[in-house]
Amino acid sequence: MMNWKMADPLMAEAAGRIMVRLTEAGHEAYWVGGCIRDELLGRPVNDMDITTSARPESVMSLFPKCVPTGLQHGTVTVLEAGFPFEVTTYRTESGYADHRRPENVVFVKDVKEDLRRRDFTINAICMGLDGALIDPFGGAEDLRRRLIRCVGTAEERFDEDALRMLRCVRFASTLDFRVAKNTWRGLLRRRDGLAHIAVERVFAELTRIVEGPRPLRGLGMLARSGLLARGKAPFPWTGERLAAAAASLASIGELESALLRWALLLHALGIPAAKAEAVLRAWTFPGATRRGVAQVLRFREAWTAAAEAGPEDGPADFRRRFLAAVLAFGADAAEGWLTLLTALPGGGPGAGHALAARRWLREMPVRELADLAVTGSDLASALDKRPGPWLGQLLQQLLLAAAAGDVFNDRAALITIAKRMNQHEHEEDAGR
Repeated sequence: MMNWKMADPLMAEAAGRIMVRLTEAGHEAYWVGGCIRDELLGRPVNDMDITTSARPESVMSLFPKCVPTGLQHGTVTVLEAGFPFEVTTYRTESGYADHRRPENVVFVKDVKEDLRRRDFTINAICMGLDGALIDPFGGAEDLRRRLIRCVGTAEERFDEDALRMLRCVRFASTLDFRVAKNTWRGLLRRRDGLAHIAVERVFAELTRIVEGPRPLRGLGMLARSGLLARGKAPFPWTGERLAAAAASLASIGELESALLRWALLLHALGIPAAKAEAVLRAWTFPGATRRGVAQVLRFREAWTAAAEAGPEDGPADFRRRFLAAVLAFGADAAEGWLTLLTALPGGGPGAGHALAARRWLREMPVRELADLAVTGSDLASALDKRPGPWLGQLLQQLLLAAAAGDVFNDRAALITIAKRMNQHEHEEDAGR
C-alpha cells in the first residue's frame, strides 16, 4: 500500500480501505488531484479525493455511510472512520454554456479520459494503491519545473470554467510557480469570461490569494492580467492602480492578520473609509471583516488629520487627538493602524509618533464608556438635570479626560469635574 508522508495516517488508511473495497468489487480506484500534487510537493495533504470506474449507484451500494453530493456529476461523499471522501466516477464533460457547469456529463471507463477534463497538469495526476502514478499530461514534471500549465488547450479549459483563470493565478501565487506562456496567453484571450462567474466564487479565490503565503505576487499577476476589472462586482482597482499600489504593499505578506491585509490593500489603493464598506459588501465580505477594515481606515484618517494638523502644544496635543480617535473607533482599530504604519515604506504620516502611541494605548485607564466609574444616571442625579443629548456629550468629555489622565477614574472625582464642566457651559451660555 502507498506510504503517505504528508497526510494524516488515519485519513490515508481510511481512503485506502475505500479503494480496496472498490477494487475487490471489480472496479478501478485511484487517489486523484490535489492530494497527489501536495504529496509530491511535500505540502500538507488536508483531504483526499478518489476517482473510480464505479458508477455512483455502485459506490452507494458498497458503502453504508455516504451522501449523494453530486450524483449528476458522478460524485458521492463516502464517510469512513469519521473522514469524508469525495468519490467520483470517471467522466467527460461538454457544453459549458454558463462558463461553469457542463451541460453534458458522460461516464467513461478510462481514467485518462477523466484526467483530460481537469484544469492544470499538476492536478491531473492520479495514483493507485501501489503508489504508481498515472500522469498522461506530464504533471509530475511540471511540479518539478514549478510550472502551471493547462491540460490541453488553455482557451478550452478557461471557456469551460472561467474561474480557472483565477485558480491559475492562485496556484502560481501560493506555490510560487510560473505560468506557462501558452496558458498565460489563453488567460488574456479569455479573461472577459470572468463576467459570467458569481461574485462569491471569485471572492473565494481572491481570498486565497490575498491571505496566502505570497499575496504580493498574486496581486501583481492580477494587475497584469486585468482579470478582476472584468468580474461582476465593481472593482475600483484597475491594473494601473494595483500596479501603482505595489510599493505600499511590499510588506503585505508579513502581516499575520487577514483583516489587516485587506485594510492595507484598500489603503494602498487610496480607498477612503466612507467607501470601504460598500466595496467590501459588493465583494460579499463577511460583516465583521467589513466593519473591522472600515474602522482601521477611519482610524487612519483620524491619525493622518492629527499628524497634518500641526502641534499646538507639542506631542501632548497629538496624544490627545490620538486618544480621542481610540475612543471613537476602538483599540483594535488603533492597534491595527499602528501595525500597518510599520508596514508602510517610509512609515507614512505621523510615523515618528508610532512608538509613543503604542505606549499611550497600553497606558489608557479607560477605553470605552463601560469602563467609566460613573453612569449617565449618576450624572443626571448629581447635576439635577433631566437626561438629554447633553448627557452623552458630557460622558464623552469625561471619558476623554479619564483616558488622558486629566482625572482619576473615580466616581466622586468624575462627578466633581462634571459639575465644573456644566458650570463652565452655563457661564458660556450666559455670555452669549
